[in-house]
Amino acid sequence: MQSLENPTQRQSGPQFEYGAKELAFLAGKDKRMAEAIERIGMISRPLMPDLFTALVGTIIDQQISTKAGKTVNARLQAMAGAYTPARLEQLTAEQIQACGMSMRKALYIKGVASAAMSGELDLPAIHGYSDQQVIDALCKLPGIGIWTAEMLMIFSLGRPDILSWGDLAIRRGMMNLYRHKTLTRERFERYRRRYSPYGSTASLYLWACSTAPLSASPEPPLLT
Repeated sequence: MQSLENPTQRQSGPQFEYGAKELAFLAGKDKRMAEAIERIGMISRPLMPDLFTALVGTIIDQQISTKAGKTVNARLQAMAGAYTPARLEQLTAEQIQACGMSMRKALYIKGVASAAMSGELDLPAIHGYSDQQVIDALCKLPGIGIWTAEMLMIFSLGRPDILSWGDLAIRRGMMNLYRHKTLTRERFERYRRRYSPYGSTASLYLWACSTAPLSASPEPPLLT
């Protein structure tokens, strides 16, 4: 998944769903989050509802630029015709690698396709899993870690309460918003509990805050 680039630009296709209820809850719980919501406005983030396509795209996008990811995805889609387990399992790792990725990524994609074909990865069932069950199921796959699983839960499954400690931009946004120079896991978890059950919506605004410089205001943090 790529980082937030233009939080206010409306994009076509399915979007992560949130609205007045979620914003009112967050604003009522947190003064600085309320100020961020007022300043930034609504944020549009596209969803990729097909979990298998999202998994493959996420593997491709790891540690490369957005432009490079789009190029590799386009090449693989042109070769496969579509991202389906059957079509990708039929390709060799060498054919996948030739689209512009490392052999390790090609093997990860083959592994995901094989798991989906064998039933080891039960894609339809995942939609009914709890958040932790989704993480457990996806992290069994080669090339998928907790952060990736959390991003897939937001941008493929549309889960409402995901706030990722492993996302550096979210932590940076939290530090900017609350004027913290450091952020411990304990403090992060206190914010997570404050935002729950709408952590995913809070994540959108923390991503947007991640590019802002730390405030020079002498006002102390709201949560210490």
